[in-house]
Amino acid sequence: MKKKSKWLRNVVVVLLIVGASVYFLRTRGVMTIEPGTTLVLELEGEYVESPQPSLLARALGEGQRPFVSLLSLLALAERDQRIGTVVLVVRPLSMGWGKAEELREAIARVREAGHPVIAFLDMASFNATREFYIATAAEKIHVIQGGAVPVVGLAAEYLFLGGLWEKVGVSFDVGKAGKYKSAVEYYTGSEMSGPNREMASSLLDSANGAFVQAIVEGRNMSLDGVRAAIDQGPVTPSELMAQKLVDGVGDLKGLLDELPGEVIYGEDYAQVDPKDVGFEPVASVALVYGTGSIVQGRASRSPGGAPVMASRTFTEVIEEVAEDPEIDAIILRMDSPGGSALASEEMWQALVAARAQGKPIVASFSDVAASGGYYVAAGADAIISNGGTLTGSIGVFALRPVLAGTFDKLGIARESMTRGAFADLLLTGEPLSTGAKARLQSIVLDIYQLFLERVAKGRDLEISRVDAVAQGRVWTGRQAFEIGLVDEIGGLHTALDRVRTSLHLAPDDDLELVIRPAPKTVSEEIADLFNSRIASLAESVVPIPRMLRPLRALLAEMPEGRPLLVPPVWVEIH
Repeated sequence: MKKKSKWLRNVVVVLLIVGASVYFLRTRGVMTIEPGTTLVLELEGEYVESPQPSLLARALGEGQRPFVSLLSLLALAERDQRIGTVVLVVRPLSMGWGKAEELREAIARVREAGHPVIAFLDMASFNATREFYIATAAEKIHVIQGGAVPVVGLAAEYLFLGGLWEKVGVSFDVGKAGKYKSAVEYYTGSEMSGPNREMASSLLDSANGAFVQAIVEGRNMSLDGVRAAIDQGPVTPSELMAQKLVDGVGDLKGLLDELPGEVIYGEDYAQVDPKDVGFEPVASVALVYGTGSIVQGRASRSPGGAPVMASRTFTEVIEEVAEDPEIDAIILRMDSPGGSALASEEMWQALVAARAQGKPIVASFSDVAASGGYYVAAGADAIISNGGTLTGSIGVFALRPVLAGTFDKLGIARESMTRGAFADLLLTGEPLSTGAKARLQSIVLDIYQLFLERVAKGRDLEISRVDAVAQGRVWTGRQAFEIGLVDEIGGLHTALDRVRTSLHLAPDDDLELVIRPAPKTVSEEIADLFNSRIASLAESVVPIPRMLRPLRALLAEMPEGRPLLVPPVWVEIH
């Protein structure tokens, strides 16, 4: 009876997933678009750097969407003369400052093409900083009656887990290279070090400067006026109106009723054939994603369903597109905090080998391309970064947990035997001997030196120059450009411009983006799903605080006791 019940439950799960897949993947009929039509794009949920969200995410209705699809819709509207006004319905978003800046620039291009853009803030939140930042790209901003859109400045919060480990009897042997390699502090410490505080303050200043400047330009206000408005702490629609941060208060239906012409929503507009607006590609560009924690092996997602950047999978894709005669160039779209040092080196080698075949390779940074993510990208011909991207973090660390205290608390006796002067590196019950600790540090320093050499070669810099801006320090894309770690500020649009230049094409020549590897079929995704542990189902029962989710992913994916290339990615500027 139990076996029959289990079999029946599995069949039901499969049917539910297939049904959800059909719902999410079905095509819609193409609508006739009349001149002067209003396009409504609803911006909400999480936008991911992948061909498509995982099947599980779609089945559970988690609201994940490919970011490139949103950019494509805006690019389509930009050149579609049948579209009149574009209305952006902005709801709570889950994206970093890199994507937010890239989205804002895409909206600006729609305006420059002659389409009026109105942002409608449909939200009541304690945290709406990025949503308002994006909305300032529109000509006018409206907010829903009864909403709440706090424009109160920026804040960053840092967690230190040392006290937690102390309570359960865990300590760590640490090896690190780089005085700013503060990821170690968050695992083992109880306060922020001086270099870490310096770095954190610099990152916050950079993000705040971009936020304030966006309001200055978008709302046609003075710098002093914007700062004064923020210090008033406007939240309610009436307060936002009083500070001249929005233009109107009401409801979406009323706003749309005031606009001329028909209305089409983004989900229907997505069915428009790009050829209908004159899209004629003259070259093909492979868009290769580098998303998630860097790990060894072959995989596209972690057991919990999160995207991972696996060395063998990545290497095979790069080799494939480098040899494909129908592919003219490669864009590596990076949204990775790093991870395994060895996997990063393997992928760097694959990029360098692909470059030797003559095809241009451009790295395009999304929200995060730091540490191991930056290591890999250093193998590209050029690096394009959004201004708000977290990047750099050229440094290494290794953590070796010491469980003696935990064993004592649990009443577990232990004995160990070794053969070899440094064999205690293989144990977890006792702290390392002085010699073994020195050996751990020497391994980390060797990897750091290799990291410096890889960046120096890729960026055509002296190693001493790289070391001066490395030391594990995280930079924003704007800061990285100033110190020579990236070539240009911009997003995917700018990366495509760089490809046109490399291929000696005209600035207005169209390029076709070919996603590699291609999105998986439903049957392939179902197979992957049943071959993995569905950790996100457990999270739906016991939610994990947002600040701890990236840390949870790192702890789940990263091997202990090995050198890692990871920045403090669970720190977020709100």
